[in-house]
Amino acid sequence: MMIQIEKVEKKSNFNLKMTKRKITKTLFFAGLVTLSLSACSQTKGLLKVSDGSTFESKEYFPKFSWESTPMYYHFGDIDRVLEANEVQFIADRTDFICIEKSHAFNQLGDVVLGTKQEVEAFHKVKPEAKVLFYYNSYVAWPFAKSNHELTPEGIAKNPEWTKFLARDPKTGKLLEKTKPTFSYYFDALNPEFRKWWVQSAVEGVKVSGAHGIFIDRMNVDENADYPKDKLAEIAKAKGEMMAELKKKMGSNKILIGNNAANTKEVFPSCDGFMFEHYNDDVMSKESLLKDWQDMERIAKAGKMSIYRFGAKGKGKTDITIGATDTDGIEKKSKDQLEFYHACYLIGAQPYSYFQWNWGWNLPDGNLVDYPELQRPLGQPKGAFVRESAKSWVFTREFEHASVWLDTDARKAKITWK
Repeated sequence: MMIQIEKVEKKSNFNLKMTKRKITKTLFFAGLVTLSLSACSQTKGLLKVSDGSTFESKEYFPKFSWESTPMYYHFGDIDRVLEANEVQFIADRTDFICIEKSHAFNQLGDVVLGTKQEVEAFHKVKPEAKVLFYYNSYVAWPFAKSNHELTPEGIAKNPEWTKFLARDPKTGKLLEKTKPTFSYYFDALNPEFRKWWVQSAVEGVKVSGAHGIFIDRMNVDENADYPKDKLAEIAKAKGEMMAELKKKMGSNKILIGNNAANTKEVFPSCDGFMFEHYNDDVMSKESLLKDWQDMERIAKAGKMSIYRFGAKGKGKTDITIGATDTDGIEKKSKDQLEFYHACYLIGAQPYSYFQWNWGWNLPDGNLVDYPELQRPLGQPKGAFVRESAKSWVFTREFEHASVWLDTDARKAKITWK
């Protein structure tokens, strides 16, 4: 009887040890699975540039996602601030926004106050939204309080302002923009002007509560209306302006340079660059290919790109005179979207945003619903593929879309999965 009890006890102890081993082994493998899943999740969460490198984002950037086409909105209405339903419409589609140069000027008398109104409005419905203040580095638009005296009436009362303004090198007269509305031009070569300009830009960001600034007319090249013999000096001056702006504005504020991706003097200070595609010359097949190469270079530098297109077929207009009055333009914008959407998708990188409308005024496509832009997209599966070295046919695969684009024939097909 004692022998039998002893055998039972030994068997019980053996079973207990085996159970402990099984539990330990199970926990070990469970841990491995957890670690593996965690690592997989982290890898999937990384944003990869087309060359395989990892995009290094900054804490103050907007939150980026490939869930659907990443959108950027940039608009203004000279007459008024946004209505609640308009704020919600835009917030449902993006968290990266800029308020244009004359927004709510006729209502509030100052675009800075118009921007402040919209910063607060978007924060109420989408606290994570990043809203930018607009300022121009060349055209002296009079819509911000700091620029109010930069008009013929203001100059007549205080001629001292003319020292900040550019002159025609042949006539000595102040350079004037007359269409579609009047404006003078800034003289970036004047150090005193640069100091004043930086202070004005910083004040605009501070008072409006914006998360950064969009600087227009940042390209310094032969197409930028600057004196050809002064291009190098002006580029250097713009570089100094942007470096000082970034410093005074604060390192946690966003600085976007319009059309400045290839102005090397301003590149280090900017957090991102808009490709505005303002005329046919910058939308040739050769230019589009260079855009995509630039977008990869920009992403590798940890900076953002905004790839903006406007539907063709509208009449001449400008943000300062109200909405475009062109019959049928909304339908044209929907018909043309697939081609320009494909142009973006072929070259898109992490923190590359798409902008689509037909003008900078609020009613110019900025309140139109384009369902394709909200369809599930998913991450790109790799870089674009060119059919051959001499071909202008390109393809690219995303998790939920296949993109085919012929930039010579100006045709495209996006197949949604």
